[in-house]
Amino acid sequence: MTDVLVCVKRVPDNSGEILLTDDAQSVDARHVGFTVSAHEVCAVALAVEVAAATDGEATVLTLGPGDAVEQARDAVAVGCASAVLIEADSGAHGPADVSRAIAEVVLAHAERGRTYDLVLLGNDAADTGDFQVGARLGYELDRPVLTGISTLDVTGRTVTARGDGPGGAEVFEVPLPAVVTVMEGGVTPRYPSVPGRMKAKRATVETVIPRTAPTGGGRVRLKLPPAQPSSVQILGEGPDAAPAVVDLLERLGVLPT
Repeated sequence: MTDVLVCVKRVPDNSGEILLTDDAQSVDARHVGFTVSAHEVCAVALAVEVAAATDGEATVLTLGPGDAVEQARDAVAVGCASAVLIEADSGAHGPADVSRAIAEVVLAHAERGRTYDLVLLGNDAADTGDFQVGARLGYELDRPVLTGISTLDVTGRTVTARGDGPGGAEVFEVPLPAVVTVMEGGVTPRYPSVPGRMKAKRATVETVIPRTAPTGGGRVRLKLPPAQPSSVQILGEGPDAAPAVVDLLERLGVLPT
């Protein structure tokens, strides 16, 4: 039996134009909705799969304001058995603060007899690009850490994980308990059913407050990449444009030359 803790973060939906706050410390979320990153969607799917395959349970955890419970309930709707909200200002918490707060929950649950053999996280945060939480959490818990993993399975007390490295596909085996960060693309995301959504609405979410004041991330500012220039070529108007269209399709390989 493998009990899994999967950690997600409430982030602005970046499917449209991305804007920064006036202090350039975070993504401006005033005009967009909230979601979790694609990496974390896949981490939730893996957590539910591993728990089901080993007769264990998956628990979702998030650190953020009270509204972040919405993202925790989304994970319950697709198969997590329970949820934990670390209610705190996520903007004031740097990677070291977040990893410490998660570790506090893991250790507190262990004292009550609830142990997590596997902790899954997204490979990085969709809003700030932090890659540190998984590695720092492994250090806090004194567990082996794997990063950039696409798929994994558990046999006995061993995790077999797969990911893409500089030289191609890589396979790792580490003993449980372990911490793993997940990249999108290796597993099909799970989508909630109507009964799943109803279950999530009724689910009790455990709320905890961090015991240690945050020190912050030391971030100077975020920067948006420069806008990519675009150009338009007018091939012609009316029937006179037909030869130019044919030439273009031949250059693109759509038509045989």
